[in-house]
Amino acid sequence: MDTGNTAWVLASAALVLFMTPGLAFFYGGMVRSKNVLGMLMQNYVAMGVVGVLWAVVGFSLAFGNGGGWIGNFDFVGLKHLSDVATRLPGYVKVDQAVDLSLTIPALAFCGYQMMFDIITPALITGATADRLRFRAYVLFIGLWSVLVYSPVAHWVFSPTGWLFKRGALDFAGGTVVHINAGIAALALIFVLGKRKGWPKEAMPPHSLPLTLLGAGMLWFGWFGFNAGSALGANQLAAQALMNTSLAASAAMLGWLVVERLKDGHATTLGAASGCVAGLVAITPCAGFVSGMSPIIIGFIAGAVCFLAISLKFRFGYDDSLDVIGVHLVGGIIGSLLLGFFADVKVNPAGFNGVFNGGGASLLGNQAIAVGATLLYSGVVSFVLALIVKAVVGLRVDEDEEDQGLDLSQHAEQAYSMAAAGSMGRIG
Repeated sequence: MDTGNTAWVLASAALVLFMTPGLAFFYGGMVRSKNVLGMLMQNYVAMGVVGVLWAVVGFSLAFGNGGGWIGNFDFVGLKHLSDVATRLPGYVKVDQAVDLSLTIPALAFCGYQMMFDIITPALITGATADRLRFRAYVLFIGLWSVLVYSPVAHWVFSPTGWLFKRGALDFAGGTVVHINAGIAALALIFVLGKRKGWPKEAMPPHSLPLTLLGAGMLWFGWFGFNAGSALGANQLAAQALMNTSLAASAAMLGWLVVERLKDGHATTLGAASGCVAGLVAITPCAGFVSGMSPIIIGFIAGAVCFLAISLKFRFGYDDSLDVIGVHLVGGIIGSLLLGFFADVKVNPAGFNGVFNGGGASLLGNQAIAVGATLLYSGVVSFVLALIVKAVVGLRVDEDEEDQGLDLSQHAEQAYSMAAAGSMGRIG
């Protein structure tokens, strides 16, 4: 055990958890004022529902030694994880150059990975904003966390997973988190349907300052997301941190440049969305690239994700807050570009990409990982949405949608200012 590495992973876990409230504000500012508490609540309740399920069964299914497709039940209920001698399956020294042995307690690793599981289904809320019934959301993310997130995490993150053993790379969750949540969001909104009045009725953000605050919280927490995935306070963590910030900066610029050329304005919402697109795209790459690579990856992601958000108007799916355009497309961009820019000089546990003499082998494995995640998560998420719709009903009724989720689902209002007179007196 290394105390410095353990301290860094514990701090990183806290940073990743902080991203979920950040996401709540990022999304919350973009919805109409009558739905802001509904959005905040959906994000916050993920910390409760998913956190408990991860401890009960999720971690064991993701990182237990059950084979290439799914873990087993060795760690159900956190069994064995309090034992300092516990080692996770596959995390052993494989040769003189690459050492996958953990220098942190298994329980610290479990806690760190729990924060990933929490934020992933929370990402979906941006696509379903303004119309998803609260109890349906709770049931859906509970089922999805166990039946979709844990298996995909096992495939990619666990050394015993089939995609990991095949050679696909994902440093911090391009496939496991962003593509996984993005395609699930698309499947869910196909069953859920469009918002009442969309796309003819204007539905502008009610508080862009909240959105910018949330974007800043996400950028801050993302250092734990990416640099923490080095699982140690080391050179690799420093490289991942630098890559993360550079990609976010470049993506913001890429988004704003294309937005200015296309629409004539560089907007604050574009700046916030652009930096998040860059953070998404660099997530799979953060511990495998260096130099100018993160700037190139980020700029491409910002430009392409801006263009991708218009796809919902062309194809008619109501992705309320552009989860598909930013997270699904951004995750695919980062995962595939890693096949070009990966460099074993940065991380001996990786492989060289096309631009570093590695040929197309890594790119092919990245494409397989992307395709497998899209297929599995898309199909299972669609089926789960149909099941939830049949059991508890997926969507609020028209009157509740008109009233807003704050009152109809939670009997609360975010802003109770109608009763305040001048000088702040109640009258």
